[in-house]
Amino acid sequence: MKRVLLKMLAASSLLLGLSLSGVGHAADLIVAKPDAAKGEQLFTNGDPSRGVLACVSCHGDGGNSMVPANPNLAGQAHEYIAKQLHDFQAKKGAKPARLGAGGNNSVMTAIATPLTDEDIANVAYYLGQQALNYDKAGTATKEATMERGQHIWRAGIAEREVPACAACHAANGKGIPALFPRLAGQFPSYIETQLKLFRSNERGNSEIMHTIADRMSDSDIAAVADYAAGLR
Repeated sequence: MKRVLLKMLAASSLLLGLSLSGVGHAADLIVAKPDAAKGEQLFTNGDPSRGVLACVSCHGDGGNSMVPANPNLAGQAHEYIAKQLHDFQAKKGAKPARLGAGGNNSVMTAIATPLTDEDIANVAYYLGQQALNYDKAGTATKEATMERGQHIWRAGIAEREVPACAACHAANGKGIPALFPRLAGQFPSYIETQLKLFRSNERGNSEIMHTIADRMSDSDIAAVADYAAGLR
């Protein structure tokens, strides 16, 4: 079944391929009419009374992170951000869908778990309205692997049935709103880490991405992660 699905994704421009997030049911997870002003308040100040930390302390002003370990969130589709925050949350009797290295809870689990559906919708909506500062965003730095990264991005790895990343995340890496996340301007090391977490299935919120990353070597992942970050 996975084999057939991957071939369909790679061949059909209508399906547009795969996603680093798996946002199929994002619309069911967010409440109606999110409030960007409330989202900004929560992002900037948190809510100490509920143990909610200020997002700005890690993700920077307006979601423009200055630390590669913390992803840029500015301008990312709010549906994608909402889905990821829900997947970080610890549910009763079950592990979060997104874990960190070694199968341990991500640092985001403790941060996301106190958030209500309304909190998540509001902060995600606020971030979706912010502009990514490409002058300070992540970018490609490895000239030696540029050609390999470009090939994987544009054409995939045919002999291992890895579809082209551009089929889902767009040729310019800006993604498809509400479906597939923007990778352009993300930090290369962050993209690389996430692909490896998909491969190990510790980030278990996209079966398709697990299958694809599982077919990629460390060098493949590093090359395409660096190339994707440099897209604009």
